[in-house]
Amino acid sequence: MADDRIRRIREEDVDAVVRLVYDLAEFERAPDECHLTPEQLRVALFGEAPALFGHVAEVGGEIVGYALWFLNFSTWRGVHGVYLEDLYVRPEQRGSGLGKALLATLAAVCVERGYARLEWSVLNWNPAQGFYKSLGAVPMDEWTVDRLTDEPLKALAAQI
Repeated sequence: MADDRIRRIREEDVDAVVRLVYDLAEFERAPDECHLTPEQLRVALFGEAPALFGHVAEVGGEIVGYALWFLNFSTWRGVHGVYLEDLYVRPEQRGSGLGKALLATLAAVCVERGYARLEWSVLNWNPAQGFYKSLGAVPMDEWTVDRLTDEPLKALAAQI
């Protein structure tokens, strides 16, 4: 049964979700790395060709958590999957089942659409790892995430 505290994100939720994104950046010890604006999120979610999707957790008319996700593709499975970019629930709401409800909602999206995977990255020190494992999530310990940003990204692009 669907949790009535979870719903698809609406355009009027954008400002609240941006504030929660900044809360997540603070939690992840990287507040200076977060530069998201409401307009950027609005366009990504509701622009002409949205490639980002989201759900929010709402309690008492207040947005207290969110999940932002996009599609990826498994060449080995031959179908899409969901990559969970962010999952965040305010500290005072943790343990209330909202995080699990957000993940269950995304799992339902995968199953309904025939997607093969629900994936996300988690910091090594994040205590939520135990929670994820309790759901059956398997850490991909043999994989390392690589990333190009800023000047290295520009330098590589300049080589063409």
